[in-house]
Amino acid sequence: MAVLNKIRQRSLFLIIIIALALFAFVLDGVIRNIGTPSAKSQNTIGVVNGKDITRDDFLQKVEAAQRQAGASATNNQVINSIWDQEVRKAIMETQFEKLGMTVEKDQMRDVLRTALGSSPEFLNQAGLFDENKLNEYIANLKETSPEGFLSWVNYEKTLASSALQQNYFNMVKAGLTGTLAEGELEHKLEGNKVDVKYVQVPYSSIADSTVVVSKSDISDYIKKHEKQYEVEASTDIKYVEFKEEASVEDENVIKEELKALLNDREVYNEGLKASETVTGFLNTTDNEDYVNANSDIKFDDRFLYKSSLPTVAADSIFNLSVGQIYGPYKDNGNFKISKLIAVKQVPDSAKVRHILIPFLGSASADAGVTRTEEQAKILADSLLVVVKKDRSKFPEFVNDYSSDTGSIENGGEYDWHPYNTMVTEFNAFEFEGKTGDLGVVKTAFGFHIIEVLGQKGQSKVVQVATISKKIEPSEETIDSVFRNASNFEIAIGSKDFDAVASESKYTVRPVNGIKVLDENIPGIGSQRPIVRWAFSDEAKVGDVKRFSIPNGYAITQLVAKHEAGLMSVEEATATVLPIIRREKKAELIRNRVKATNLEALATAENTTVRTASAINMKNPTISGAGREPLVVGAAFGLKEGQTSKLIDGAFGVYMVQVTKAEPAVKLDTYQAAANRVEQAKVNVVSSKLYDALKESADIEDNRAKTQIQ
Repeated sequence: MAVLNKIRQRSLFLIIIIALALFAFVLDGVIRNIGTPSAKSQNTIGVVNGKDITRDDFLQKVEAAQRQAGASATNNQVINSIWDQEVRKAIMETQFEKLGMTVEKDQMRDVLRTALGSSPEFLNQAGLFDENKLNEYIANLKETSPEGFLSWVNYEKTLASSALQQNYFNMVKAGLTGTLAEGELEHKLEGNKVDVKYVQVPYSSIADSTVVVSKSDISDYIKKHEKQYEVEASTDIKYVEFKEEASVEDENVIKEELKALLNDREVYNEGLKASETVTGFLNTTDNEDYVNANSDIKFDDRFLYKSSLPTVAADSIFNLSVGQIYGPYKDNGNFKISKLIAVKQVPDSAKVRHILIPFLGSASADAGVTRTEEQAKILADSLLVVVKKDRSKFPEFVNDYSSDTGSIENGGEYDWHPYNTMVTEFNAFEFEGKTGDLGVVKTAFGFHIIEVLGQKGQSKVVQVATISKKIEPSEETIDSVFRNASNFEIAIGSKDFDAVASESKYTVRPVNGIKVLDENIPGIGSQRPIVRWAFSDEAKVGDVKRFSIPNGYAITQLVAKHEAGLMSVEEATATVLPIIRREKKAELIRNRVKATNLEALATAENTTVRTASAINMKNPTISGAGREPLVVGAAFGLKEGQTSKLIDGAFGVYMVQVTKAEPAVKLDTYQAAANRVEQAKVNVVSSKLYDALKESADIEDNRAKTQIQ
């Protein structure tokens, strides 16, 4: 009995352990490791500036985030998001520790006051934040809900971390200044101007085909600019996809099945040992039950505008008479038949205000909501009685009781919006009633006290009963796809992958440059198993493997493995070739030019001397030539009347002569310009500071090694 009591006492602990284990299993091999890693590596997802990101803590956060995200994010997207969050946290904590920064009790009170200052639960009768109410709430949470209290503690930690980050960023911003010297320089960059005459010998005057760039040229360039061409480890694959798609014959069968539902038919009833008549879709009066019994998509009782009907059939359905049917038609992966069952006129738009009273378990309820559904209904009804007598009380009740943060600031009001904007019950009240109506409506979010403030226009809406059948391949088609994939897989065991695909008229899709933490494979979406296989020690170049993908198979071949390091010549050619070609063209132009003045150069190169006025260093653009920072910089190094030597620019080789130099107007003070410099520095902090800290941080990412991804 004592053992049983201990198990009961630790039931929450056991549930958490089991949940973590199940979640790890769902993550497709999360717990498995490659090779024989140390105990530390098994329990450490990563290390940032010496701070461990532990497996258990990481997976708990991933699980919570995945639960919150639902189907809107894949496991990999959630994992990456939590990883970025943990890396940022560790990087910022390193800075806080170095500076001895903490959030003290007084500051934490201010942070909570700011965060919760508009929450009705923590306001007194004067509408001011009441710290005693907050303390009472926390004490009650600690006593009645250990899970809720843990959530509150984590919430406080998040607020504290945000406050520290804000303090840190503000400290950095406070240390940034724009000196008068910088202000003067800024003023001169904008105000110093020169007029020039120039001759441009464009690189395009030499055909690319005449300039030879060798692999050794590209290799040498990569070595001289190593930092720009460092790459992560990557792999190249190619695959043939075998899709389980419905054939034309399969589609015809589905359409015939739908047509068979239209009319009454005789069906043998095994229980009665006799035939009976089954009413068809055309003649049934219980459209909802008929649709729900025969359709892959349940009955939708909403009235719809024409614009909300399936595009391919909207005109036809909207113009039916009540009781008529249109179809079969294809829409969004389904074949459908639609029956018009009702028509009415509704306002085009409505304006309302409401007070939302949530209850425990409702969709809008946060951790602070403790009232039951019955208690919420009683409160809503009592508020309705008061508001019916005195509608001026509505804004006051919105501030005191409503949990809809999206409308509180507007007195609970939602301005003009179209039909079917709100949930079904809310929508029915505001559009099927009339202006001035006031009542309580229950939705998934709680009880709403709604007042219809106005309605505009009238339009036709229709209610449609639609039977949908998903377009799916038949068993015969699925078997055929499986056979084709198997035959292809067997054939490439002894023959060339591309040759076999070509013989069978299959499309080969190459995918290059896959990184170890990538998730998506172009053409087939999220496919971590393929990425993991391609990077595994067991997979060798040339190996082939079949993978199950949504609605089919991918027969995949590993084409290449690229180690981390410098980009290969082949990979770098696309970016390096134009640079080297431009350098060689510049050299050819320089070697052929003998002229020492603009006119001679223009004559020799069969071009003209052009002019550009009011050029400045802040925006180094030459009219007629484009953005040329080096050329403009060289021009500002010349005296008035002086001619430059040849200058290699972005678009050609130039010779420049300054015809006029106009210095910036001297100012009594350069404080205004200094202020602009300071503001520009401050503006960069928010976007650049963390990136700079991350670049200098020591980050060890073990997600791939530990198969977290």
